Formats: sequence, structure tokens, C-alpha cells
Amino acid sequence: MDILEAREEYLKARRLAQKEIKELSLQGKDTAPAVLDAILGENYAVSAQEIGIVNIPVERIVGTKTAGRIGAFSPGFMPILTEETEFAQKWMHLCVAHMSDEGIRNPVLCYEYLGNFYIQEGNKRVSVLKYFGASQIPATVLRILPEQSEEPHIKAYLEFLEFYKVAGLYDVRFRRPGDYEKLVSFLGKDLNQQWTEQEQRTFRAYFRYFKEAYQTLRGDKLDLLPEEALLLWLKVYPFRDLGEKTADEIKQALSALWNDVVTLSQDEPVQVDTEADEAKGNLLNKLRNVLPSSLKVAFVYQLNLETSAWAQGHYNGALYMQKVLSDRVSISHYFNADSPEEAEKLLEQAVLDGADVVFATTPKLSRPTLKMSVKYPRVRFLNCSVDAPYSSVRTYYSRVYEGKFITGAIAGAMANNDLIGYIGSNPILGVPASINAFALGAQLTNPRAKIVLRWSCMGGDPVKEFVDSGIYVISNRDVPTADKKYLEFGTFGTYMVEDGVLYPLGSPVWEWGHFYENVIRAIFLGNWDKGHNNRRAVNFWWGISGGVIDVKLADTLPEGLLCLSNLLRDGLRDGTLDPFRRKLVAQDGRIINDGTRTLSAEELLHMDWLCENIDGCIPTFDEIAPFAKDIVRELGIYRDSIPMEKEGSL
Repeated sequence: MDILEAREEYLKARRLAQKEIKELSLQGKDTAPAVLDAILGENYAVSAQEIGIVNIPVERIVGTKTAGRIGAFSPGFMPILTEETEFAQKWMHLCVAHMSDEGIRNPVLCYEYLGNFYIQEGNKRVSVLKYFGASQIPATVLRILPEQSEEPHIKAYLEFLEFYKVAGLYDVRFRRPGDYEKLVSFLGKDLNQQWTEQEQRTFRAYFRYFKEAYQTLRGDKLDLLPEEALLLWLKVYPFRDLGEKTADEIKQALSALWNDVVTLSQDEPVQVDTEADEAKGNLLNKLRNVLPSSLKVAFVYQLNLETSAWAQGHYNGALYMQKVLSDRVSISHYFNADSPEEAEKLLEQAVLDGADVVFATTPKLSRPTLKMSVKYPRVRFLNCSVDAPYSSVRTYYSRVYEGKFITGAIAGAMANNDLIGYIGSNPILGVPASINAFALGAQLTNPRAKIVLRWSCMGGDPVKEFVDSGIYVISNRDVPTADKKYLEFGTFGTYMVEDGVLYPLGSPVWEWGHFYENVIRAIFLGNWDKGHNNRRAVNFWWGISGGVIDVKLADTLPEGLLCLSNLLRDGLRDGTLDPFRRKLVAQDGRIINDGTRTLSAEELLHMDWLCENIDGCIPTFDEIAPFAKDIVRELGIYRDSIPMEKEGSL
């Protein structure tokens, strides 16, 4: 290349700069590169760490260290000065050097702050290399550490520093804490394992293939970074696929997942549906004759009816739905989906057997269900879980806390010494709401009531511990099916112990049949999508008003408590009673609610505090027993900070 040809390239680069500035101006955005000194401010104590010479990603170069040269470039580092200037002449000579055998070899000098780079020396080199499409530029890097903060992006950056120590990569920049650990877990590694040069090259290449597909699908228009979308991809496809598939195959696979990608980019990706719709038909769909006359419905279970009361409850619900809807539905059952591989196999078999609707009945089936929903988009998939941000799979659970409020009121009235034992299941979404509702119910009938909290997921024998310490009213596991005999077993419901004899009181109970009936009716009536934003995931979270939760009361319950329980049930059903619309004080003295507002569904689901009349705490992931770790990884209230199990490889 000679200087005349370099001049033509400069003019092309300048036109790119003018176009970029015009577009940014129309959008009301900055039309000059960022300046690190301005970002840090005058009072920021700069202490830079020397990182050495590193190949830095061009896309992470966002500005300059000082304001001295920002008038010469667009934000994308394309030149804006006229070709007669000294600046332009130097740019052209660098252009000639770059296209020669010599090339541009001297590293630039830059500062790194929060994963972005700001050039101190070598702005024109950056401009030329970016213009010619370089993906990386050698640079001497000085790192400026941020001030300590609880802000998620700061905490995520501090986790990046640990990631960089072992991976040596600037290519990914997450905004949420925990995402770096998720990434390395998907790759079969952890944050203590050093990466080889081959692993670095493999990751860079495969991630570049993914980003190209992501950008082709206009992912740059979403508020979702490519690396964040990659974490979703890795829930469905193995990392090695990015190296084995062609560019078109990667794009096709990502397209199948695109609705879920868009959902993840939303500020509030999950839409919590707390009430069942009225059974009214969609007239437009009826006129179009698009409503189904019959449906094949499949139910997939972990374990089987002999080994799981949970499976039995959903099985009974399926039979109820079939009985109510008569010959309009045919149902099939698939048991023992006890591993991810077996779950995928059974879910796929359900589809191949002709299922129009598939219910996966436990939270642990979430990922296999997501994989099959992407593979078979015409089938309606639902998973018994909560708060999963996947628009291709709807989740469903029940507001157990409403039943717990009623049994808490019963327990408060029956506790002669004001002490009540409560055995929590697992520290997962919705469970603290149940514990707190029980405590508030106990206060309703006994202002002096104190709830002593223990956890079944921590081992031991909480019932014996309670009785030995003089606690004789105990809340244990909830009744799994609408059969009163469970109250007699001693391991279900709330009961009282006197002289070694167990007296059952009552328990929340799931009525899954009502949920299954309502969902299938909605499909028959054309209401499957009614009231739902197709850019968000749908979580059905119904309670007593939807018929999905009820309370089974013991036959021996005192008449006054039976009457009170029915009054509370009626208030919860018609919406005149809200257990949490009152003054709420947490254990640490915080005022959660002054009594003038209603807590949102999101606040209830993600509740991570306990009421002041509760003696106990929420266990950490390290404190729970191994058998509980899978469900807590999936639905734990602190799941974003829980380490994933390793899978896959580089």
C-alpha cells in the first residue's frame, strides 16, 4: 500500500466516523470517546497495578485516559479530522506500516478500569487496527481498582479479577456476581484451576463464533451481553457444539433459543400470575376454528408412586383433571426421570408419543424441560417450579404460605407454653414466606407465641429435639395429597404431642387437579396466552383462591378453632385477608412493612428474612446436607451465589 491508497482508506474511515457520530447524536448519546479521568473524578485516588503486555479485545477499548485527543476520534476510534491535518498524515503512515511486512508491533499503553480500556499512548494505532478489523491489540496495561462497593457490577468485577488470574482472558465481562463461576462450571473447571494456552485459544475461538451468531440475530439491540446469553446457551447445548457446528448451524440453534434470550434481556423477565382466569372462551379463536377439540397430556415424574408421595399427589391431580374433562383429554405417565439423561429421554418420548402438553412435575426437571421445549417449540411445556426466566417453559407452584398462616393460627392457640416448633424443608424460594406466615398466624391467636425454627435439610432429629426441650406443638412437612390419613402419620402437618401421644391438628395440602384442570381448560378456550406478555416468562403461583392450596383439618380440632380456620380460609379465598398487610418487623429490627401496603408476589417469593418472633435462621448452602443441595442449587433463595456442579469441558 502506498500513501495515496492510505489516503483513500483514511477518507473511508472518516466517513465511518461521521456516520457513527450522526447516529449517536440522533439517539442523544455521547459523540466522543469516554475519558477515564472524567469518570474517576478529581478526588479519586488512582493506584494502578502493572499487568504487563496483554492482547486486549478491541471491543473493550472505549476511550482515552485524558481528554487531550478525544476531539480527533469518534467513540469507535474512527478519525474525524480532515485529511490535511498532521494527525491525518500520521494515521496514513501507520496505515502503510500496518499493510506492509513490518506491521504495527509496538504495544499501546492503556489503563483498565472495570474491564474496559482507556488509551494513554497509541490512539492512532488503535484507530488503524480497529479500522482494519483487528480483534485484539497488544497493550501494556495498568489496572485501576474500583472502590469497595455492594453494587452488583463492582462485586462481579472483583470476581473477574479471580477469573483473570487463572484464565488470563479479558474476553468476557459479566455484570452479575456469580456468573464467572457459572461459566467455568459449564466448562468443567473452577476458579482455582489454571487455563492452558490451548484452552484460552479454544475459548476465544468458540466464543467468537457464538458472538458472530448473536450479532447476526441482532443481539446488540438487547440489554443482554453476549456472554450472558452464552450462559443460557450452555444450559441447553454443550460448549463443544460451538466448535463442531457450522456458522449457520450455530445461528439456527441460537434462533431456537431466541425467545428465551429476549426474555432474559428484560428488566423483569418473570411474570408472576397469581390468579386463575375465568373460564371464558376466546371468541376470535373460536370463529377461526383454531381451538383444539382434544388434547394429549403427558406427566413426567421423578421417582414413582411407590417411592414418592410428591409423585402421588401430581398423579392424583392428573386423574382428577382427566375425570373432570372426560373424553376430551387422554393422559400418559412417565416415571423415574431420576437423572438429567433419563429425564430428557422420557420428556422426548412423551413428545414422540404425541403429547400436546407436557407437565414436568418437579423443579429438578427444569433444565431437561428447557432443552426439550427448545427442540419441540410446538408442544406446551410446564415445569413444577418457580421463578425460572424461560419463556418457552411455563412454571407453576402454589402459595403454600396461605395454608401455613391458618395452621399457624391453630398452633398459636394450642401452644400452652407459647413455644411452637417449626421444621423447615429447604432454604428455597417461597419457604421463608411460609415460615413467616405461620409465625404471623400464631401471633394472631397468641401474641406471646415464639416459633423455634429447625431444618430437615440439616439432618438430625428435630422432633425429638423439640419434645426434649419442652416444645409440644410442632409443624412438620405439609400433607402431599388430599387424604386425611397423612395427618395420622406423625411426619406430616401440624400436631400436638401429649404424654407421647400425637394429636394431629391440620396441614396445608396441594390440590394439583384444580391447577391441571384450569390450564387445560384455558387451552381449550383459547386463553393460553391471555394476559401474558410473550417477552416474559410466565410463573403460575396460585393459592386458595385458585383452588390449588387448601387446608386439611383434623376431626378432633376444637370447634372454635375449626370455625376460625374456615373464616381465615374464606378471607384468603375472597381476598379480604392478607397475612402480610400489617406491620412486619424482621429479626434484626428492620421494619419491612408499616402495614399500609401489600407485598408484591416477587417480594413474597424472594423473601430472605424472618419475623422477630422466630428463633432460628436460614441455613447457608454449606450447612445443608448433601441430599438437599440439588434442589437448593435450582431454587435456593441465594442460588446466584451457590457454586454450580462442574460439567462439560474445554
